[in-house]
Amino acid sequence: MAYFLQQLINGVTLGAVYGLIAIGYTMVYGIIGMINFAHGEIYMIGAFIAVIGFTLFSGLPLVSAILLVLALSMIFTAIYGWTIERTAYRPLRNSFRLAPLISAIGMSIFLQNYVQLLQGARVRPIPPMIKGSFKFFQDSDFVVNLTYLQVIIVVSTIALMTVFTLIINKTAIGRQQRACEQDKTMASLLGVNVDHTISMTFIMGAMLAAFAGVMVTLYYGVVHFFIGFLAGMKAFTAAVLGGIGSIPGAMLGGLLIGLIEAFWSAYFTIEYKDVATFVILVLVLIFRPSGLLGRPEIEKV
Repeated sequence: MAYFLQQLINGVTLGAVYGLIAIGYTMVYGIIGMINFAHGEIYMIGAFIAVIGFTLFSGLPLVSAILLVLALSMIFTAIYGWTIERTAYRPLRNSFRLAPLISAIGMSIFLQNYVQLLQGARVRPIPPMIKGSFKFFQDSDFVVNLTYLQVIIVVSTIALMTVFTLIINKTAIGRQQRACEQDKTMASLLGVNVDHTISMTFIMGAMLAAFAGVMVTLYYGVVHFFIGFLAGMKAFTAAVLGGIGSIPGAMLGGLLIGLIEAFWSAYFTIEYKDVATFVILVLVLIFRPSGLLGRPEIEKV
């Protein structure tokens, strides 16, 4: 029982990170109907900025250092997100649908190699910064630990999802995003700046990915230039599983993927945990293409 509870905690923590990245996928798809396959690399860049930031601010108090690193990471990744939209998507928005997809994959490969050239191919570590845990259950010699960092990750993820949901539903930029999702041409005729709205969507998704990158850097203590690809694929799987286009669905999908990965690693062969994740994606696409909380697209003719 204790081992099960520990894996449940680990899975929820990992799922919260996947959910944050998945929201970026689902927001972009909801407005322009395309997948930003360079989004995982934005998360990776956020993690590298965190490593650099924690090295620079090592002499500051812990809370101040974390807040500064979060701010820097979000600012820089917002710039990257805006640049990706301007260079890889906007020029091809009215082209055939495969063109932006190919462009996004090319941008993903470019960012991987760009970071590898700047930072090297070696793993970049940082020392543990947030220590301590709650010990609330013991079974024989196994003690269930809920670390302070796990609590921070889950609570901050819930807070961010709530804030972004309120932004989408209650603010002017949210109304513009929902208008562009329904009909970009009509939204433009009604005075909505479609280009600005889409750019803001990329920026918001990049900031969430940056937050996830900082949290993962604190949690695991190591980053490398390839972490964005696999995390991005799993977050995309989470977005599809929950219902792409739905923010609560992205978070639900992230939690399910995190739990599947944690329990598979605990009770089965760890080498196949990624295979299990992508098998879930295939099954969802076969039996429920709209996802758990997604709505089937109805094409009006």
